Amino acid sequence: MDVPKNCLYTRDHLWVRPEGSRAVVGVTDYYQEELGEVVLLDLPEIDSDISVSASFGIIESDRMVSDLTAPLTGEVVEVNLDVIDSPELVNEDPYGDGWLVRIEMDDSDQTEILMSPEEYEDYISGLVVQEE
Repeated sequence: MDVPKNCLYTRDHLWVRPEGSRAVVGVTDYYQEELGEVVLLDLPEIDSDISVSASFGIIESDRMVSDLTAPLTGEVVEVNLDVIDSPELVNEDPYGDGWLVRIEMDDSDQTEILMSPEEYEDYISGLVVQEE
């Protein structure tokens, strides 16, 4: 599993890449593999307010439909329209072209609740052991 060191992570398998007062959000490599082929994304509109732990969208794959749970509180300032038109980008390049939204954070300190890359690696290692 690819776990970039420049991102932070949630237990819901989203990654967050802080960029000053903003953050880019996407689906982790682990989660896109669990989902299977992503076929549809329903993402919020620009200027939408999102709140930590609340649903901000839906991801649908050939295996399941899941809510996307906001890792941060803030305002959506950019939506990746490419993944709406080509949802397979989430599978092909989850940390690059497959990003989902860019958020203007209400408070940049809120990233402190997210997992470090090492903590996330430990977390998914435990999940893989449970599945076996």
